[in-house]
Amino acid sequence: MVPVVELKDLDHLYLTDREAILALKGINLAVNAGEFISLVGPSGCGKTTLLSLIAGLLSPSRGQVLLHGKPIMGPTPEIGYMLQQDYLFPWRTILSNAQLGLELTRRLNERSTLMVMELLEGMGLGNTANQYPHQLSGGMRQRVALVRTLATDPDLLLLDEPFSALDYQTKLQLEDLVVDTLRQRGKTGILVTHDLSEAIAVSDRVIVLAAKPGRMKSTYDIPDNIRKLQPFYAREEEGFNELFQEIWRDLETSEERGMKDVAHTNFEG
Repeated sequence: MVPVVELKDLDHLYLTDREAILALKGINLAVNAGEFISLVGPSGCGKTTLLSLIAGLLSPSRGQVLLHGKPIMGPTPEIGYMLQQDYLFPWRTILSNAQLGLELTRRLNERSTLMVMELLEGMGLGNTANQYPHQLSGGMRQRVALVRTLATDPDLLLLDEPFSALDYQTKLQLEDLVVDTLRQRGKTGILVTHDLSEAIAVSDRVIVLAAKPGRMKSTYDIPDNIRKLQPFYAREEEGFNELFQEIWRDLETSEERGMKDVAHTNFEG
């Protein structure tokens, strides 16, 4: 089976007027259809850069990013990208905001509009179609952003901390909603998060990245008894806390190694 997305020997270098910074080194990763993985790691380990490379917003300095076995040459409707901010246009109605991706890909028609309305209904937003973003709560706005992302029917969803700005109760509700939606639609997802509990609760696999430069350090397969539950209930499942502690210790060593590398670089400089 060809993975939905595959990264092969991926390096990425940022060049400035004064220096070259190696952000990612030697990344190899394959994500299969219907799989949901999370990327965790210390600040500066290149998580968001990795998503930008997968989305086709950046080109790798070395290596390949493949979608269904073919190189990604730039942004494509086959990949949806949901960010921490909802980026809804305040002058457009909720329906019009949700249709934006369809407009940009020239697929907006009566049939696709009905599909967007069905998505809004499924998210509990059916009565908001003619309202404006300022009339909605933060959680409702993020649900609109999710509808906008799903409207183009992407094969792969990239989620860059989409719940981090929300209150805890709304965050838990949206976690359940996103996971249920992806499972029902057979979508593949990659989540970047600083919340380790969230990563374990929503994922099939958790990837730990180390920093300076960003590289894959460890992979944790989530046990069936945890991953088959909704995220809200997964946190209470047997083995969840033990897995949390194991990955937490791994993250601590990644953080410490990153700080030592920085100190060594500064000393040598």
